[in-house]
Amino acid sequence: MQIDKYAVVSPDAEIDSDVIIGPFSVIQSDVQIGSGTIIDSNVLIAPGSRIGKNCHIFHGAVIGTIPQDLKFEGEYTTLKIGDYTTIREFCTLNRGTKESGTTIVGSNCLIMAYVHIAHDCVIGNNVILANVVNMAGHVSIDDYVIIGGIVPIHQFVRIGKHSFIGGGFRVDRDVPPYILAAGQPLKYMSLNNVGLRRRNFPRELINKIKSAYKLIYQSNMNTSQALEILKNNEEQIPEIKEIYQFIEKSNRGII
Repeated sequence: MQIDKYAVVSPDAEIDSDVIIGPFSVIQSDVQIGSGTIIDSNVLIAPGSRIGKNCHIFHGAVIGTIPQDLKFEGEYTTLKIGDYTTIREFCTLNRGTKESGTTIVGSNCLIMAYVHIAHDCVIGNNVILANVVNMAGHVSIDDYVIIGGIVPIHQFVRIGKHSFIGGGFRVDRDVPPYILAAGQPLKYMSLNNVGLRRRNFPRELINKIKSAYKLIYQSNMNTSQALEILKNNEEQIPEIKEIYQFIEKSNRGII
């Protein structure tokens, strides 16, 4: 274990033998850090933090501090970060509240500088959050989502997998999977064609997803009517099923 002589590490922290901890970082009690993880200088990792293997947490990040929620009453909660996730400079990640008990960031994520992940958020795997993405509590972001810089996200918003949100736009409603969203107010622009091709979605499947969204967003039907047609289609493609199930479960409504 390579712990700089100027770091402060609680004897109660569980740290794997090959973890690297830089100068002036503070690792408090009830912290777990997995093998191969690098903690740069001036990082604070607070109680309840669970950090996976081969992560890299950069200078000035603050991990696992208590929620910015007036309803928080000091209950025991955690923050969990998966494997191979990078957290860049000056990010702030809060642990959960009694509502869910934990805040979760998945594996293989890139969390760029000055991102704030609030209490009870759930971030999937392979997610990229560009600089200054700031989310309120209880936000859910599915796998392979990319969000551009300087984006505020309203509490309880859900963002579906493989979607892309352009930089500088406010997210106040749910964003369905597989789409590219932009504009003010935020709206459906197209499929996330580039992302889907990069992830080896077959052209035929991309076209079927595109047809589903034409029905939802570009036909004369209302959303309920469009979903009914998709649900009654004899060819139940998993990706299409995911679209209508996502929309049916939306509490805030979709963009």
